[in-house]
Order: sequence, then structure tokens, then C-alpha cells
Amino acid sequence: MRNPLYSAYERRLVGQLDADSVPRHVGMIVDGNRRFAKARGGNADDGHRAGAANVGSFLEWCEEAGVEVVTLWLLSTDNLTRPPQELDKLLRIIEGLVADLAAAGRWQLHAAGALDMLPVQTAAALRRAEEETSEVEGLIVNVAVGYGGRQEIADAVRSLLRARAAEGATLEEVAGELTVEDISAHLYTKGQPDPDLVIRTSGEQRLSGFLLWQSAHSEYYFCEVYWPEFRRVDFLRALRAYAGRHRRFGA
Repeated sequence: MRNPLYSAYERRLVGQLDADSVPRHVGMIVDGNRRFAKARGGNADDGHRAGAANVGSFLEWCEEAGVEVVTLWLLSTDNLTRPPQELDKLLRIIEGLVADLAAAGRWQLHAAGALDMLPVQTAAALRRAEEETSEVEGLIVNVAVGYGGRQEIADAVRSLLRARAAEGATLEEVAGELTVEDISAHLYTKGQPDPDLVIRTSGEQRLSGFLLWQSAHSEYYFCEVYWPEFRRVDFLRALRAYAGRHRRFGA
């Protein structure tokens, strides 16, 4: 049974928001799974499973608030160097999560990461989820697996150069004509609005390379709770903080 005071506080937070101050795109750095598990005497995969179990609820909260795009950072390129035993279990958990999200038929999933750096099985699971949800008109969810901000920019530049070379352009011509928009058009999130709000759980106050290019003008919100414990009230507080700054500076 829910605490009535908690429910009342949630309603109060909702009442402080309005449609004009809701971010279109929210980036979420889901951090603290392992520390959550360790504090309870569990192991890393216990924490990752608990974190995966919270994703669906978070996406529902985003839908209710009117958010249009979410980018979930589930695994960085740096994480690929973790011990094989832990990494293999984490990848299986991510594959299961992505399959469940796709099966819900509620969200349009996009893989955001260097898929060629991932095991074949994981990359295939991400591509399959994209295909299965390509016609869904709901919330757009970028699943960032094998993601690194510098890697994304390098991949975007490579993609741009290959595209221009296929058109017959010389390197000198590309260099002379290159614009910010050209690179943006080759990012993992191409065609989407940049994130208005980036949230990180676990108390860490750093970006770790998340959406380096896209977050140039983003607001940041750092939350003390570990990701598996992140509640709707925590999300609403982040939206309230964003809305306050949005109104104050007339963004």
C-alpha cells in the first residue's frame, strides 16, 4: 500500500508542471546498479537486473509527462572492458530488456552505439528491436549500448566522409564546406531534437562523455539515488528543476 503522504507529494509536483515546460528529449544516465546491489549484499548482475526492471516504469513516467524522446545509456564503450563474466551477464540482461521493450509494442526503439564493437548476438538483438518497433508511433527510445560520446562523433565524421566520397567530393571540398549541421546529420540521434534535460542517478556529478555533441545546451540534473531506486517522484523533481530554469531564463 502506498504512503498517502507520498501520493499527495507526487500530485503536488505534477501540479507544479505545465506542458510548455516539459523537455522534449530526456537523456538518462542509469548509474548505480552495482552499488545498489553491493549495499544489499548482492552481486553485480543482481543490480543490473534490478536496474532493468525499472526501465519500463521510467518510460511510462516520460509518456505521462509528455516527453517525446528518451535516450537511455545502458552500456558505455568503456564498460566493454569489464571482466568477461560480468560483461556477458550484463549483455544478456540488456538483450532481455530490449526484447521486452519491443514486445510491449508501445515505444519506437533505436540503437545508439557502436554496434560493430558489440558481440554479434547483442547487436542482432538491438537491430531486431529496431525493426519490430519501426512503425510504432509512441515515445522514441534510444537504447545506448556500446555508446561513447567521442566514438559517436568519430563515427559521424566517418559516415559523412564516406557519403561525400560516394558523391564524388574530394577531401578538400568536404573540408571547405563542412558545417555543424553536416555532422549532426550523421550522429546516432540524427533527425531528433537535442536533449533538453540530462539526468544522472547515483550521486555522480559528471557526464562521462554522454551525448557530447547533442548536450551543448542541455540542462543537467544529478540525483543521489541509485538507478534501481529511482522513483516517479525523483523524476518529477527533475522536471520541476528543469521547468524552473526554463521559466527563469525564458528558454
